[in-house]
Amino acid sequence: MADRPPVVLTIAGFDPSSGAGVTADIKTIAAHGCYGVSCITAMTVQSTAGVRRVEAVEPALVTDVLEELASDIAIAAVHIGMLVNGKVVKVVAEFLGQRIGKARLPNVVLDPILKSSSGANLLDAAGTKVLVERLIPLVDVITPNIDEAAVLAGMKVTDLDEMRAAAGKLHEMGSAAVVITGGHLDKAIDLLSFDEARSRTRSLQGREATFQFYSRHWLRLCNRLGVPSSARTRTRRSRLVGEDIRDCSNFRRTYLGARQWSGSSSVPHA
Repeated sequence: MADRPPVVLTIAGFDPSSGAGVTADIKTIAAHGCYGVSCITAMTVQSTAGVRRVEAVEPALVTDVLEELASDIAIAAVHIGMLVNGKVVKVVAEFLGQRIGKARLPNVVLDPILKSSSGANLLDAAGTKVLVERLIPLVDVITPNIDEAAVLAGMKVTDLDEMRAAAGKLHEMGSAAVVITGGHLDKAIDLLSFDEARSRTRSLQGREATFQFYSRHWLRLCNRLGVPSSARTRTRRSRLVGEDIRDCSNFRRTYLGARQWSGSSSVPHA
């Protein structure tokens, strides 16, 4: 019998246009030879033009879905996206935290989504607080953009030195690896930082804490819907198959460049 593909769990919102959220994640997961399962944290009313409305899923339902999946399926990696509010962040943290010392879920990547590409708020203040205090210490990799990094680190992030400083603060919160995407800078430069002392992931162990920058050309898109989600999903998929995290950060940009774009507002199709 052929080997079964690794299973990736994505915990995120639902985008009916499939440009972001769990449906975009599932396409990215499948494109890289893995099998995707999902837990939806929110239903949205949105299109390629932007987010019109967000309704959080009941926290108890989120817990039930996560427990059901974990009891039945060997999960090889986890991606965490939009969490909407403090109650949802709390139950996701409880789900991950109760497995420490038991069968802890591996290769957890947190995409701390605070706003949509169109500017809609996707995580409330209570959710941000719980994310910092309870969720970040449980993840292996966190992948904020510079605006998200600024909010989480409590400082301005406008250049490379400030990106390094923000990454240091995110390490102090507990994450072994930090990828700060700099697409909002004048030049598209991403920062990878990893701290061996905090690593629970084998491929990070034995390395000294270090910073590495990745500079690429801009992708000219009419609409950036789902670009961060797909890039970070690619990072999480790479982590589960044991790739060096530096190679993950480099290749995820190549993957974005290969996606096809169509539709009135350029909906991405993985």
